[in-house]
Amino acid sequence: MIKKFVLFFYLVLLLLPVYSQVTYEHISNTSIYNFLDELANSKVITLNDVVKPYSRKFIADKLLEAKEKEGDLNKRQKKELDFYLQGFQTEMEYPLKYTPKWSMLKNYPKWAVTLNSLGVYYKDSLTTLWLKPILGYEYHSNKNGSFKHTYGGLAFGGYIGKHLGYYTSLRDNTITENVIQPGYFVTDQAAPVKTFSPNDIEFSEARGGITYSWKWGNVGLIKDNPKWGSTYYQSNILSGRTPSYAMITLHLHPVQWFQFDYYHGWLVSDVVDSTRSYWDGSMFRAVFHPKYMAANMFTFMPFKGFSFSLGNSIIYSDINVHAAYLIPFLFYKSVDHTLNATYHYGDAGQNSQMFFNISSRNIKHLHLYGSLFVDELSLRHMFDKETQRNYMSVKAGARVSNLLIENLYAGIEYTRTNPLVYQNYLKTVTFESNSYNLGHYLRDNSDVINLSMGYKPLRGLNVRVDYLLARHGTDYDYQELQGSGSSSGLPFMDEVIWKEQRVVLSVKYEIVNNAYFYINYRYSNITGEQSAIEKYTPEYYRGKTNTITLGANIGF
Repeated sequence: MIKKFVLFFYLVLLLLPVYSQVTYEHISNTSIYNFLDELANSKVITLNDVVKPYSRKFIADKLLEAKEKEGDLNKRQKKELDFYLQGFQTEMEYPLKYTPKWSMLKNYPKWAVTLNSLGVYYKDSLTTLWLKPILGYEYHSNKNGSFKHTYGGLAFGGYIGKHLGYYTSLRDNTITENVIQPGYFVTDQAAPVKTFSPNDIEFSEARGGITYSWKWGNVGLIKDNPKWGSTYYQSNILSGRTPSYAMITLHLHPVQWFQFDYYHGWLVSDVVDSTRSYWDGSMFRAVFHPKYMAANMFTFMPFKGFSFSLGNSIIYSDINVHAAYLIPFLFYKSVDHTLNATYHYGDAGQNSQMFFNISSRNIKHLHLYGSLFVDELSLRHMFDKETQRNYMSVKAGARVSNLLIENLYAGIEYTRTNPLVYQNYLKTVTFESNSYNLGHYLRDNSDVINLSMGYKPLRGLNVRVDYLLARHGTDYDYQELQGSGSSSGLPFMDEVIWKEQRVVLSVKYEIVNNAYFYINYRYSNITGEQSAIEKYTPEYYRGKTNTITLGANIGF
């Protein structure tokens, strides 16, 4: 039945009017994302930032939109704009509205090898393709020693005709110190492995997908890192830092004031299914319980510069992919009540969530935003300290760009997450993949304030200072509390068991498109209960440390 539905779905797509192709720019390319945000804060372009990653075609269109208002940009921004236009020419329709200094689209068919946007490119009347290197090196040093992170690989992608897009990348990593694992309070991109050796960590990450687009939307089968929620730091809805996972995606933008996003993802539960696991000679074959996620986001933009988004998601397991969760527009908690809550066995349900996001750029140079993640909400007991079950995470922030002083920006953001948010009494349906939390990196019963100020004196150069104060309170185990019937009325951070104060001074320069050199100084002071420090902090960063990082990379 599902196969027939998918076949019918794709036949319908073939009848839709073709408009543009879609491949995605990874969220780790923060420079282009921040530049678009700066342009939106200055009211040069309009931007809905609640769902990432952006497609490369979307980025190219926004750059061309800014080019039409070039008179509103300062000198550095104009150079930045021309610089990025050169890196996104493969997404521009022929003939070009704007021809940068280097152009492979001016006359086709044509092969091009360029140092200005590192890679090999080809375009003719039907096909566009590119091949780009991925290389990176980081060296970290503090009183506890030093370690290196090296990686390498390739990215390949392109378009066929005006509706098919495809992309893939492979990045092989080696880290000579155990600084990332599911339990640590770190914001680094997670490693898609379960076990770590005492010394080197080696892992690879593959991303990619194929998409079909038409004038007002697209569908895709991709493996990537979705990031949902307006933020300049770590989102409390979907952070994007978990290992990438496969998903079916749907994006609709039929009118200017409305956008819809949906995906159905295949997560990794890390929970062994003992009935399907087996011994083969001396080797044990562990088979995990299946784990899936369906999520949607409705975004309304009633007037320019303002958006309001609401959506919901469900993590489900122990059944096959269910047709109800392939329907993009449903409220999945209600579906779960129908499928899994019975008279005979009580609540045998899955794990559902709701979320909301608001973003305003109505005051020039100022971006105000906030998001709310709701894991469980009881209106009846909301204000009763003894019985409240308000499992919510809330975020609020502001960013000022180019106010009073050109090329200067500053921001503040606060995130608070109540006890038991992101948890579940069933390990197979936790808000996790590969044992990494899909939401905020500090998880439940925690808060963090981020302050930042930065200056961009030249094209590609970003000098920035960040301050962070993060706290984590008493650890609660939902499974134990649910069994004892005491999961209500839990106090928020009645005591602080882990605390970090951090100051980071960073200098980053983008030499050519997707090629960077950077140097960071990081002061960190982590205090609290010794058991919590050991549980949540890599040994390399424990206590009071001053860390110097040198790095360079090509691609992501």
